[in-house]
Amino acid sequence: MKSVSVYCASSMSLEPCFHDAAKIIGKGLANRNLTLVYGGGCIGLMGEVATIAAEHGGEVVGVITHKLVAHEQANEKCDELIVVDTMQERRTIMMHKGDAFIMLPGGIGTYEEFFEVLVGRQLGDHAKPIGIVNVDGYFDPLLEMLEHGIERNFMRPALRQLTFIDPCPDAVLDYVTSGVNEQPSPEDILPMHGK
Repeated sequence: MKSVSVYCASSMSLEPCFHDAAKIIGKGLANRNLTLVYGGGCIGLMGEVATIAAEHGGEVVGVITHKLVAHEQANEKCDELIVVDTMQERRTIMMHKGDAFIMLPGGIGTYEEFFEVLVGRQLGDHAKPIGIVNVDGYFDPLLEMLEHGIERNFMRPALRQLTFIDPCPDAVLDYVTSGVNEQPSPEDILPMHGK
């Protein structure tokens, strides 16, 4: 494993626990000699994770759209800053460049990125590990929604196997870099095979 794509907020007025988690992820990636691939901004949790990774000697690759360069204040200190035309291109490059994925708390953009990665894993388009840092229970409603979908037979129980969820950033880092990552068969994971 050489790199991890991290999805997280560009929001700035957040509780300290969210910033602390981003810093732990940035430092942890650098200490493991893993390249950070992220959304290319220098504000919010994006800025935190990139700044700390760089301060600890980590390589940082940012991917951002032309439209968001001003809004998210593009991080010109990235080792590589890729500026693209569309969000679709941004997501595709981040999925391609990451050997694993970590989702920190964020807004609808973070959710969009996460669900594209999750669907890709469900369909077997990739078998890369996915970790969710559930800081202060932020993702509890998301997890409840997924469980609701399983209970109502819109999703298969094997969906639970596709992500590792923990409130501790280091635990999530340990998981996604562990090499333990089983891919359910299409018969187990795809909804059309459900009974």
